Amino acid sequence: MSSSTLPRRSLILGAGLVLTAPQLALAQGAKPRVTMKTAQGTIVIELEDQKAPLTSANFLRYVDAKAYDGGQFFRAARSDWAPTEGTIVAQPPATARPFPPIRHESTTLTGLSHTHGTISLGRFAPGTATNTFFICLGDQSFLDARPDQPGDNLGYAAFGKVVSGLPTAQKILAQPTGGETKFADQKDQWLKTPVIIETLRRV
Repeated sequence: MSSSTLPRRSLILGAGLVLTAPQLALAQGAKPRVTMKTAQGTIVIELEDQKAPLTSANFLRYVDAKAYDGGQFFRAARSDWAPTEGTIVAQPPATARPFPPIRHESTTLTGLSHTHGTISLGRFAPGTATNTFFICLGDQSFLDARPDQPGDNLGYAAFGKVVSGLPTAQKILAQPTGGETKFADQKDQWLKTPVIIETLRRV
């Protein structure tokens, strides 16, 4: 996923605990949150499990399997026009076996957009996404689906937003790049020293 070159294109009640109806509705309606501890700081993300249920469930499946522990942010694609904006891309460690790919949840279906702080699922062709994700710094609406455009115009599957720790995400974006990559269109975007994800857990 490149912000500059690609087309527009996942109720536990305690024993004996009784909740009133309004309290129960609130508990059921709360959006799931995850806390990601990295070598650069902590990021808290809230998932849009009602608007993007398939993608949110897929992400939580990896979280619950602790698949992201020891993973890394390996890429920082800074915008040419605004170096403090762009995307940071992360993946589990190479030893983590991916679950089967999921169906693509386009932003035209979810109503979400790649605004500042959005978390989204990386992919190649639609329907190939597994466990690589990215966080947007600054509005990146060109990553939304654009049905009026030719080619692969389905965009990426946004599924949540950073609610705490954006300065940590900014620090990751600012890390030195120029690391080795086999993708020509990602030259000077891979981090020289990847930022390790220590843990990623539900809140």
